Amino acid sequence: MSDDERVQEREQELEGVLLQGEENAAKRIKFERERRGWSTTTLSDRLNEAGYEMNPSGVWRIENGKRRINLDEAIGFADVFGVSLSNLVGPPGLAAAGRAVELIDTVVAANAAAQRAQHAYRRANNELIAYLDEHPEIRREADVMVSNAIAENINKINIEEFGTPNPLLP
Repeated sequence: MSDDERVQEREQELEGVLLQGEENAAKRIKFERERRGWSTTTLSDRLNEAGYEMNPSGVWRIENGKRRINLDEAIGFADVFGVSLSNLVGPPGLAAAGRAVELIDTVVAANAAAQRAQHAYRRANNELIAYLDEHPEIRREADVMVSNAIAENINKINIEEFGTPNPLLP
């Protein structure tokens, strides 16, 4: 098999995993129900107790792809199972590895926070550069102040995370 064929096969594989949320949710619902040893009636009762209308036949039909799941129902299943909605519609193969899904959620959330922080940093830095372009007489002092403050923040974070100002040093 050529590299191009392997890439195409992998893309199709990923597309099937990532773009079939409803099918993933149906498999995940059945997995979570069976993992808990619940019948469709028990799951239906739990959904109803949580305020999400669902009869046992509806649960069975969703699990077996005979009926589509709407957003409110998906939220109800996620709530009853104690998983995030993105987790519920994610690849069913990851469901058995609950810790992997938790770590994936953590990585995704941390990346989103890092992206927001990076955008905020760029915006603030651009505003400072524009201001200093208008006031070149204070540029040198401002650059030193920014560099020192950033170095101090890096050292604080390294001490908190690694116990030393520079994790590469003993």
